[in-house]
Amino acid sequence: MNFAAGEDKMNGGQKVSTRCGVGRIFHISVILMLAFMSHQAAAQSSGLIDATKPERILEFAKGFGLAELEQDSSGDPRITGRLDGKRYTIFFYGCKQNVNCTDIQFWAYWPAAQSPGLSAVNDWNQQKRFGKASLDRDGDLIFRMPVNIRHGVSSKNLEDSFVWWQAALRGFIKDVVKQN
Repeated sequence: MNFAAGEDKMNGGQKVSTRCGVGRIFHISVILMLAFMSHQAAAQSSGLIDATKPERILEFAKGFGLAELEQDSSGDPRITGRLDGKRYTIFFYGCKQNVNCTDIQFWAYWPAAQSPGLSAVNDWNQQKRFGKASLDRDGDLIFRMPVNIRHGVSSKNLEDSFVWWQAALRGFIKDVVKQN
């Protein structure tokens, strides 16, 4: 038997509707939207830190050295800082009109003249869990570490992410950059 969309059919003696009304879809959409909004509000009111408030992340960055909040070329927030003398950047991603960003990524750069080459980069990436390296099309060395803070993290968790970045960056400089 073939049933057209919206027809009723029998299932073990019970009538089952195949209708999926617009009203039902609307109600489900509203419920999902409210759940998402309440989750965001709960994260913000509970003291969790997310990428919607770059100033809070800047506070942590300053605890590890010089840091300032800027804007990138598209107007999204970014934090530039120094860690053990090495300049690094925290890029904000998933921003909607330069605000309400969803996550961040730590990032450091060395010009091609300081690059150890692809073999050293591949060795690091295969052996290390935190911090990934790559060479851009000009041969410049890029080192980055994404941080998931989309739904908010505790201040201790964010501080720990900075500690991991610091350890990864130090290790990368010692094991890869200084070997060049």
